[in-house]
Amino acid sequence: MINTGVVTKSTGSWYYVKTKTEAFSCKLKGKFRLHGIKSTNPIAVGDIVEFTINAEDNTGVIYKINDRKNYIIRKSTNLSKQAHILASNIDYAFLVATIKQPKTYTEFIDRFLVTCEANNIEGAIIFNKIDIYNEEDNEQVSQLMDLYQNIGYKCIKISVEDEININEIESLIEEKIIVISGNSGVGKSSLINLLQPGLNLKTNEVSDSSQKGKHTTTFAEMHPIGNGYIIDTPGIKGFGLIDIETVKLSHYFPEMNSIRDKCKFNDCTHTHEPGCAVKTALENNEISMQRYKNYLSMLEDGDSPYRLDIFK
Repeated sequence: MINTGVVTKSTGSWYYVKTKTEAFSCKLKGKFRLHGIKSTNPIAVGDIVEFTINAEDNTGVIYKINDRKNYIIRKSTNLSKQAHILASNIDYAFLVATIKQPKTYTEFIDRFLVTCEANNIEGAIIFNKIDIYNEEDNEQVSQLMDLYQNIGYKCIKISVEDEININEIESLIEEKIIVISGNSGVGKSSLINLLQPGLNLKTNEVSDSSQKGKHTTTFAEMHPIGNGYIIDTPGIKGFGLIDIETVKLSHYFPEMNSIRDKCKFNDCTHTHEPGCAVKTALENNEISMQRYKNYLSMLEDGDSPYRLDIFK
């Protein structure tokens, strides 16, 4: 008998698949990995799969992945050409960011948003831990929110600790599948625990010495939140881009994409070419210099300290 269900958790060797009425532990059919799938995880949380049941132990064997409407993907490691799919079939992607304890760098934010744009996923930035910020920190949050909201991204500032603006998160999740990502220690698991009491996801404090988060989520997992779902992902240090052509990178920066047709050359990279509308906008302070610098870093795909050794 053929069964269809959604993958709710992936542990590397076992996949937990939920149908409308039951949940099964499944493995991948032999040789499945050999059919042109270059990602480290050929099946991701959120995938709709077809599987059969072994009557002897009631486990399943997955033999088909249905077409994905989208997915969010990143390089497996800094030097690897392989990809790691964080989640698939997503309605919204939340990036949880913090100004300190730990600090989320704008390059990380921009790499995440570029990946969302490239895969037709709506992205939002959740600025957590406003309860611990001083006046200077709050000013920085306001500046970042102004920057990204002016580009068109949804931004919300919250405190999980003091339960501030959590209702705004709840309204976005309603009847949607959300993937939530961010650096270790920014409060992803704490936020999910607050949204769905009883899950009791493991959390850890940020290290006082390094000001970096301690990795708690080991595998991606989908959790029901009201009438929607959140896919929790392991904390990551950086976001390596994959399968984005140099000439198309600016297409995924909305502020650049909206004016690139005004450039003199159709294949303008907005770096050295004459008659570049993006560079003119930059000189007129119509485009963020920080965003442009992050764009250049992505073009080079080189020695950024914020994207090395992805997983802790």
